[in-house]
Amino acid sequence: MKVTDSWHSERLGREVTVARWGTTGVPFLIYPTAGGDAEEIERFLVIDTLAEYLEAGLIKVYSCDSIAGRAMLTGEGTPQHRMYLIDQFLEFVGRELVPAIRTDCASEDIEIMVGGASIGAFNALATICRFPGDFSHALCMSGTFDLERFLKAPPTHHFHVSSPIHHIPDLEGERLDRLRERFVLFASGEGEAEDIGESWRAAGIMGGRGIPNRVDSWGPDWKHDWPLWRNMLHKYTPELAGAVGAGD
Repeated sequence: MKVTDSWHSERLGREVTVARWGTTGVPFLIYPTAGGDAEEIERFLVIDTLAEYLEAGLIKVYSCDSIAGRAMLTGEGTPQHRMYLIDQFLEFVGRELVPAIRTDCASEDIEIMVGGASIGAFNALATICRFPGDFSHALCMSGTFDLERFLKAPPTHHFHVSSPIHHIPDLEGERLDRLRERFVLFASGEGEAEDIGESWRAAGIMGGRGIPNRVDSWGPDWKHDWPLWRNMLHKYTPELAGAVGAGD
C-alpha cells in the first residue's frame, strides 16, 4: 500500500523523501509538522484514520519531508537562510513534487488537495496561495501562520513572497483570480496550546481578497495534538475530496 521515493533536489540542496499511500482517488498532499519526515503521518496513525477512504479509492495520500520546518526547528544557518529555504521548499513542491504526483496519477492536470497541522498548516496555505492552478482545496489545522516570531530577523523577499498573511493583501492579477476559485478550510481547537486567533487572522486576510474560506472551531476540549488532527482529517476529507471530484 505504501510506496516511497527520494531524489536530490537542487533547489533544496539535499535528498528529499516522498511517500504515497493508496492507488486511486483524489491526490491529497498532507504535510508533516515542523520537523517531521514523509512517514510522520503514518507513525501518528493518520493513515490508519484515513484507511476507509484509501480503501474506497476516494483519495491517494502523499507526504514529504518538512525541509524548511526542520531547518527552523534546528536553527540551521542564518535566519535569512531559513527564509530562503521556506521559499525554495514551496518551489520544490510546485516544480518537482506536483509533476511527480501527476505522473503517479497518470494525469497531467489532476487537481490536488493539500493539508497539514501547525507549521504544516502554514505550508498548506502557502502552497495553495502560490500554486492555485495545481491545488484546489486546503485544510489548515491548528495553523501557525505568522512565522516572523520564530525567525527573529527582518523579513526578506523570500519570506514575504512565501508568507500568505504578508503577501496576499497586495496580490493582484491572474494568481489572485485563480485563488478566488479555490477553497481554504481553517480548523482549530481552543484548548491547550491552540490559538484559533491565528486561523481567524489568516481567514480574514483571505476573505478580504475574495478567497473562499471557512473557520471551524472544535472548542476548548481539544488541544494541539494528533488526536485532534486525526479527527479533523477523518471529518473533512470526504467533504473536500467530494468537492474536488465534483469540480466545486
